Amino acid sequence: MAKVIEGLYYSESHEYVKIEGEYGYVGITDYAQDQLGNVVYVDMPEVDDEVTAGEEFGAVESVKAASDLISPVSGTVVEINEALEDAPELVNKDAFANWIMKVKLSDPSEVDALMDAAAYEASCH
Repeated sequence: MAKVIEGLYYSESHEYVKIEGEYGYVGITDYAQDQLGNVVYVDMPEVDDEVTAGEEFGAVESVKAASDLISPVSGTVVEINEALEDAPELVNKDAFANWIMKVKLSDPSEVDALMDAAAYEASCH
């Protein structure tokens, strides 16, 4: 079974968000990277881009498939994980340590619509 971390929020499309104050770190889950296989490219938004919960913000490409990234939260991108530009395989090594974007949340209550670790784990079966 893929790793699921307590205290994060999860979407049905297999993204997670880790909340720290008014910011959220968004990435794909361990389950998602496992399903994708070897990640060869991560298409990320740019700093200052606006993202909207439930809408696409980029894509992850693997040797098997390309998968759209759907933002679990709304806000402004304040940082992207530049390490993934040169080493997209970091997502495979540790999906939770290698977030894709950091967002200044415009509506922190949106996380209430997301799943907790137990619900997400159950949804992956």
